[in-house]
Amino acid sequence: MATKKLIYTLLISALPFLAKAQLGYNFAQYDFGFSGAANNAYTDAETVPTTYAAHLNFTYNQTPFVNYIAEAQFGQLKGGDVVNTLSGRYFKNNYKALTFRAQLQAGELYDFSRNQFYNGLKNIYVSAGVGVVYNNMQEINRTSLYIEDFTAEGRDNSSEVFIPLKLGYELKLFNAYNEPNVKIDFGYQLNVDLGDQLDGIRAGSAKDVYSQFVIGFKFAVGGYTSYRKQIHY
Repeated sequence: MATKKLIYTLLISALPFLAKAQLGYNFAQYDFGFSGAANNAYTDAETVPTTYAAHLNFTYNQTPFVNYIAEAQFGQLKGGDVVNTLSGRYFKNNYKALTFRAQLQAGELYDFSRNQFYNGLKNIYVSAGVGVVYNNMQEINRTSLYIEDFTAEGRDNSSEVFIPLKLGYELKLFNAYNEPNVKIDFGYQLNVDLGDQLDGIRAGSAKDVYSQFVIGFKFAVGGYTSYRKQIHY
């Protein structure tokens, strides 16, 4: 009899936790995703055409709104014009990059429940981290056609550290249990190179930078746990 009473007591005690699990507080701690980006490289070359890149990423979600992202990028950076610029500088860089970023979303900072406006803002995020870019010049010109003996130094292949800074919005789509299982990411990322070889040209005092407009998708892949407040509005 005492054993039955103990079992009943434990079941009754567990009911609030079971109920909470159905209220939409659960989330996956791990996401896998991919994205596409439009690149613009601001370097020692005089023109800035748009090129493209693909990203693969893996995310650890400490909470639904605090995320740590490891990412690989594969793409191209290009700039300049041999004939139609005075410097004649031109490059095409088929690059690869590895980055790690920490990401903070607005929903971690305030209570968005029972307010549609605040709920809409909860997915805005800022992100920063560190990365390494591997530069591989497929085409390059460092010499002017119009100015005699005007040329620049540089390397056809190099690796450099850069700082990725990102601002964006992560639209969360929920499954039947109100768990965010698909996320659509819209972001602008500025990658500040700590070197000067994104274009294979060393000139001037300013470092190279490339920007990216990013659209991506993430999918929950497991490790479900609970959050302290409701995720789904």
